[in-house]
Amino acid sequence: MTENQISNHIVEAAIEVHRTLGGPGLMESVYEEALVWELQQRALQVQRQVALPIPYKGQILASPLRI
Repeated sequence: MTENQISNHIVEAAIEVHRTLGGPGLMESVYEEALVWELQQRALQVQRQVALPIPYKGQILASPLRI
């Protein structure tokens, strides 16, 4: 699958979540779970809340970024 195909699946999934659940108003975790479900239905592998270390002036900050 190309990057463009993956991107199309992601955008379509996000639009479907928005269409189904509506705009702002629910907890972010609800939208996240719905988006994960939509992406998995499109046969994409998904990881949630992956910790990404943040380097700062030669040190790794204590709190990683969650992506």
